Amino acid sequence: MRGNVRTIVVPLLHRLGLIVLAAMFASSAGAGEVATAAKGKTEYILAVSWQPGFCETRPNRTECAGQTEERYDATHFSLHGLWPVKKSYCGVSAEIKARDRKGDWLDLPQLAMAQETAAQLLVAMPGTQSGLDRHQWLRSGTCHGGTAQDYFSVQLRLLEEINGSAVRKLFASRLGREVTEGEVKQAFDESFGAGAGKRVRMRCQKAGARNVVTGLTIGLSGDVSANAGLSTLILAAGDTDFKCAKGIVDAAGIQ
Repeated sequence: MRGNVRTIVVPLLHRLGLIVLAAMFASSAGAGEVATAAKGKTEYILAVSWQPGFCETRPNRTECAGQTEERYDATHFSLHGLWPVKKSYCGVSAEIKARDRKGDWLDLPQLAMAQETAAQLLVAMPGTQSGLDRHQWLRSGTCHGGTAQDYFSVQLRLLEEINGSAVRKLFASRLGREVTEGEVKQAFDESFGAGAGKRVRMRCQKAGARNVVTGLTIGLSGDVSANAGLSTLILAAGDTDFKCAKGIVDAAGIQ
């Protein structure tokens, strides 16, 4: 009888041991996958400007002339660009690239897009008055894999989400006052999901004795052309350093 028990129990214990080990390896592998997914990899940078702060530091730019409190960009984020990481000037000739780098962007070729899109871009991207749209298309849009119409339509959609969020409300409520890293991150988490604030960097610049916010850069990952929501794109990206811990949300007009 003892022999029979031993014959049954020993293989059973061996089998149970293998199951436990397998479960441990599976658990370990799963944790590794979660950790990898949590780190993410940033594929695009969406850059938005706080135009009053930008104009405070560059008052001679064409788009900064006559900025008033009534203008849309006085209380809303403006579009600066959408940049694929580590890609630029895809298929652009050396001659055009050299012209772009000289900074005379209005001398660059005009972009072909729907009249409605062009009209929206004039409001959402004040820098079009200085040819910023042409520069962004050559440097980054040519790597997007579509037309100028596709490239800027995506950005207008993403900008609309930002301006409809708690982030824009926070900035509009702080005109002339400071905003902090913690407040901006909290607004991003509230609007786009826990951890979204970790994918954001705030840009600030000195204007006299004041440190003013000039914009935000937001990490994205995924297919930006597939109508994915901003939350999905942000949370798939990697973390970044916030850089500017606090800055003044400038009001319209040169201070």
